[in-house]
Formats: sequence, structure tokens, C-alpha cells
Amino acid sequence: MEKFTIDTGAEQVLQNWQGPVEHVWQRYQEQEPQCGFGSLGLCCRHCGQGPCRINPFGKPDKGICGADGNIMVARNLLRQVTAGAAAHVDHAYETLEVLEKALSEEGPYKITDAEKLKGLAHKLGIAVEGKDIKDIGKELVAKAREDFQRFGSGELNWLVAHAPKERVAKWRELGVIPRNADREIREALHQTTMGMDASWPNLLLATVKLGLVDGYAGLKLGTDLQDILFGTPQPVFSEANLGVLTEENVNIVIHGHIPLLSEKIVEWARKLTPEAQKAGAKSIQVSGICCTANEILMRHGIPLATNFLAQELAIATGLTDAMIVDVQCIMPSLASLARCYHTVLITTNPIVKMDGATHLEWSYQQADEMARKAVELAIAAYSKRDPAKINATREKTTLMAGFSVETIISILSKIDAQEPLKPLVQEISNGDIQGVVATVGCNNVKITHDYLHVNLVKELISKDVLVVTTGCSANALAKAGLLNSEATEKWAGPGLKKILSLLGQVAGLDKPLPPVWHMGSCVDNSRIGDVLTALAEYLGVTVQQLPVAASAPEHQHEKALAIGTWAVAMGCLVHLGVMPPILGGQEVTAFLTSGAEEVLGGKFFVESDPVKAATVIYEHIQAKRKGLGL
Repeated sequence: MEKFTIDTGAEQVLQNWQGPVEHVWQRYQEQEPQCGFGSLGLCCRHCGQGPCRINPFGKPDKGICGADGNIMVARNLLRQVTAGAAAHVDHAYETLEVLEKALSEEGPYKITDAEKLKGLAHKLGIAVEGKDIKDIGKELVAKAREDFQRFGSGELNWLVAHAPKERVAKWRELGVIPRNADREIREALHQTTMGMDASWPNLLLATVKLGLVDGYAGLKLGTDLQDILFGTPQPVFSEANLGVLTEENVNIVIHGHIPLLSEKIVEWARKLTPEAQKAGAKSIQVSGICCTANEILMRHGIPLATNFLAQELAIATGLTDAMIVDVQCIMPSLASLARCYHTVLITTNPIVKMDGATHLEWSYQQADEMARKAVELAIAAYSKRDPAKINATREKTTLMAGFSVETIISILSKIDAQEPLKPLVQEISNGDIQGVVATVGCNNVKITHDYLHVNLVKELISKDVLVVTTGCSANALAKAGLLNSEATEKWAGPGLKKILSLLGQVAGLDKPLPPVWHMGSCVDNSRIGDVLTALAEYLGVTVQQLPVAASAPEHQHEKALAIGTWAVAMGCLVHLGVMPPILGGQEVTAFLTSGAEEVLGGKFFVESDPVKAATVIYEHIQAKRKGLGL
């Protein structure tokens, strides 16, 4: 069998793949060779005259309307980033609606972290002294609503309140600060229709603006509101990989991104455990895929089943009694695959439905009833398992998660309560920590599953680079055993190992902290932005000057391009392991990989070899250290 994955649990399930339904790697092979025009970004379907394609080696060198390769590529990129931003903004907006209801009426959700609410209100200029928490919350909701739907001029409240002041000034100078999320998304779609913007530099500036929409009206706003509702993550210990699915338990796998659903499934799985035991099971095991996995891991210690590319394999174990999905990154193939097993596939969002799946629509008023029904369906399915189709693996690893900004500050405060960032800065200054790199994003079938995530990070931590991680990258690194103390002993460089051992002691552990800090789901990339902002402000420098970088080793989703654009706008070097469809626009490509650094402070680079990518990142970190005199 061709080597599709480095995840041994996934490989074991693939070796015994059953049934007439193909898996994702087989479907990829059937698509080869993929369209060369599309891979370069040189195709357009924005009007009824096409589809048009441009030949990078000759004629035609323009579309029917006269758009050349740079216009076509920039227009397509803007639409991709806009779609990615829309996904995160919709996520944040749905959370806002629940927060607003939780503040004004009795219901299934409540305020869990009042202190975070007060802190955010203060940042946004809302007076908090002597006020009831619900009144403060209502004013905060009003500020958030402006960031979605403000009429007329203005700037995103969340951006102005939280972004580095130097960045805000730069973005104003470039004219890219968003007015409100809905207007910018609408305008970007208008800007890229037939007969509109034909200036690739202007299209790329609009792309930066949509990256900022993603960073502040999607990521930052969404994370903040989720922490208020469900609690700010604290350190937890758990497990990862398909081995968390066992024969003795009713197995419920939650897949998607928004914790409004998953929080209730976790709650009702605990309540209905006696019912599962009556059905012959030992208990109910809830586990997660993609960012839902990270949400319920860092707040409840629920184990990670797997990440995006291996989602089909959770069903193919024959042990998943129910897979419950909400939004984003859900393969349509799951419905066909579930019919080959006893698995009940449950869709829950009105904009995500699949033929053959059971639809239980989530709503605020019916959240408890819907979650209870979903868990009951899983219990009923447990007795229908086919022993001949069980294809289990015992592969799993231990992990530590819950490294919110608040957790990091709390640990560092045990060394210096007055200046908690000082110990981290000192370790960076003396070289025990050479720099910090964030790895984020998806899997992509074009790269051996998890290979680039895992091997890039091993290279970095061996060079005394601290890694923070979110999303499916976090899941990949967890399965590879990089989110536990043993990884520090096995792979970390001597300086990094020393400081992680010290931090483990002050955190009350008898072992080092892991060399990779799990900071949450995709929207929680905002936590990484908060750390960079705080470090830059503490040192009196710009984010661009810090010895830091970001990487999306196996990106595939439009959301990853939106996140990467935000990170470049913040002033970061951003590594991509897969070339996005931009090579057909030579000037666009040159700007994104070089010129953007002069304008924005950050840039992209693409490298699919983990050692080479780590080398480029490490050399970048060394250059930044030299610039700071370290």
C-alpha cells in the first residue's frame, strides 16, 4: 500500500479498509492529473462568457474580458480569502447571538467567565465599575454587533482595541482597516465580479482587508465570546488518536467547529451514561475531530479522535456509533460511508445537510432536547454494531492542552508576579528559547498525512524553538506524541528542555511542560496574536521585529489563507507547505513572497520539505534576534 499517512493508527485502519466506498486518498488518485490551469490560478468562471483560462506559455494570455494572469489570480485569491473570513465571521456571529440570549433570558447557556467579560469590556471602553454583569454584557454585545453590521463609516472595534498600535497606524495608512465584517465581505464579492476591479495591487490590498476581517471579526471576536460563555481554557490532560474508540463504550464523535453544539453533547453524554450501561456499554466515550475536538479537549479534557484528512477512518473503525457534525471541513463522503456501517451520521446546522444523514437541527431553545436525542441515537446504534466490520486500532498518545494566554501568564507569574512576561523574554534573550513558531491549519491529501506538521516541528524544537499550535496541526502533533512531557525529553534542544523543566516545576508538575503548547482551535489563532501583541508591547518593538514565524504546513481550506493573510499583515513570516493557486500571476506571486514584506512587514514562503522549511524559519529567527541585538 502507498504511504498515505505517518499516523500509525490511521494506517492500521486503512490496511483493513472495507466496503464499496472509496477513501479520500483513492479519490485523490482518481483526480490525477489535476487541471494545470486551476493549479496556477489561471481559470475564471466569474461571468457567463467563460470559463476562461490563460496559457502561461503563450496564447491566450487574457480572458475574454481582457483580464490578464495577475488580475485573474488576484481576483481568485481575494474570493478565497473572503470565503475563509466569512466562515469564521459566521461562526463568531452565531456565538454572539447565543451570548445575547444568555444575557437576556433563561436558557441552556450562561455566562461562565464573568472576569473575561469585564476585561474585554474595559478594553473596548465600556465602564464596568458598579454595574451588573448582564448590563456590561449587553453593552459588549452592542459593540460586537457594530463589528458585523455598522451602518456608515467607522473601524472594527475589536481591531482598534486589540491590535498593536503600530499595526493600526500602518493599516490606516494603507486604507485596509475594515468598517464592518458584513460590508467588507459583500464589497469583496462585488469587487471581483465581471467588469469590476482590474488592478492586481488594489485587489491584494482588499485581500489584506479581508484578512483583518478574519483576524478580528472572526478569530478574535469568536474566541473572546466563546471564553465568556464556556470558560477560558486551563491546563488539561487527555489522549489522542483513533485508539480512544473502544469496543466497550458507546462512541460519539463530534466533528466541526462551533462549541455551541459540542458543549451540550458532552453534557448529555454524561447525563445519559446510565442509559448506555443498561444497553451493555461500560460508558459513553465522546471524542472529537477537527476544531470541535480542540474546543472540547481544552475545556473538558475530551480526547482527540483524529484530524481532517482521517475523518472517514473514525467511521471505518466500525466503532463509531454516532458522528455528529455542525459546520466546516465535513466531507460529503461521510454520508455514503456511514451507510456501510451501523454509524448514525447526524447533521445539526440548517446550512449543512447530507442525503442519508439524520438531521437534528440545533437551536438555542431546543439545544438540550436536540443533544439528548443525538446521544440516545448513539446508544441505540451501539447494539447494531457488526463484529465483522470492526477495524480497531489501539494507537493513542497522552497530551497536555489548555495553553490559553491566561494559562501562560498564570504559569509565568509564579516566577515573576509583577512582570509575568519578563521570564519568557529573558529566556529568549539568553538563547535558551531561540524564538517562537506557530503551526496551524489543516491536512492536505497532496502531502503524506501529518508528515509535514510533525517533522517540521521536530526540527524546530530540536533547535530550541518553542512551538505553539492550533487546529488540525495541534491534532497531528498530539497524535505524534509532541504534546506531552516525554516529547521534551526526547526531541527538545538543551536550552528549550531546561526552561520547560523549570516551567513544569513552577506549574506544579513533576515533569517538564511539553515543547508544543496547544492553544486551541482555528479561531484561537487569535490567542497567538494576543501573545505576539503583548510581547511586542512589553519590549517596545513591532511584531515584525520579534523572532517569530507561523506555518500552515498542510493547508487546504480557504480559512487557512485568510488566517495566513492576517498573520502577514501582522508582520509575520508565514510558511505554507502547499502552493496556493497563484503561480499564474508572476507579479502577484512576487509581491506575496517578497514585496509584501516592504509594505506589511510579513510575507509568505512555500516549502514542502520539512527540513528545508525549518531551516528557512530558523534563519529568519536568527536574523530577527540579530536585529534586536540578541
